[in-house]
Amino acid sequence: MNHNQKLLGLIGLAMRAGQVVSGDEGVLAAVKSQKASLVIIAVDASDGTKKKFTDKSSYRDIPCRIAFEKDVLGHAIGKKTRAVVGIVDPNFAKKMLEMIDCSH
Repeated sequence: MNHNQKLLGLIGLAMRAGQVVSGDEGVLAAVKSQKASLVIIAVDASDGTKKKFTDKSSYRDIPCRIAFEKDVLGHAIGKKTRAVVGIVDPNFAKKMLEMIDCSH
């Protein structure tokens, strides 16, 4: 199992644990209320989406990373395509950040 598969598996585990919010409105609400511990934006999300979520996240000191395509991100959480997901649980977020940052 490669690095990306492990990370996607962890995102799926977080989803099953109820620690993921997805979609623009859900993630935006989690960021604004500071419930999100990590925001993951799809690499093929629109420039507007990337800017909106990186700006909102950095304003609130919430880590934000760009990774995976929309269909891969959606598949990881058992949904159709997703341009953005938010990880609520700080422990899941910390582990995912370590995995994303060491892969670059």
